[in-house]
Amino acid sequence: MPAVEQFHPMILHFPIVLITVLAAVDLAALWLKIPLGGRDTYASVATAIAVATGGFALLAAVLGDTALDIAVSRGVSPSLFETHEGLGSLAAVLFGVWAVIRAFFWWKKIPLEGGRKTLVVLVDIVLVLLIVLVAYYGGQLVYEHGVNVMPKAG
Repeated sequence: MPAVEQFHPMILHFPIVLITVLAAVDLAALWLKIPLGGRDTYASVATAIAVATGGFALLAAVLGDTALDIAVSRGVSPSLFETHEGLGSLAAVLFGVWAVIRAFFWWKKIPLEGGRKTLVVLVDIVLVLLIVLVAYYGGQLVYEHGVNVMPKAG
């Protein structure tokens, strides 16, 4: 069984991939003029992806807090985590909120056409850019500082 601090890097790939897939699905709907509102198959799949993204992002944030605590207990300075933790927490909250909004639109059968669909795609793109930034700072923790992958990182 992997150490508990290893679950964060295992889980975090899900929200990265899922938000990227959601943006691609929504962008395809915009280009191909596929309805995103209502409860047809395409809208239901997009909503399921959004909800899964939010759920995995929140799980990754919780596991990230655990990994941070373990790294600090091993002597890594908490200041090393500030940017990644702040951006990661923001991403988890925004992904969770976006999941709730998308589920609400699906549940109430609110149409997502025209300007609304364009706005949905723009929000997706902003969230993709945010998660790329979060991943960049997380990668620095691992590849430049060896956090939770080397016996004594710092």
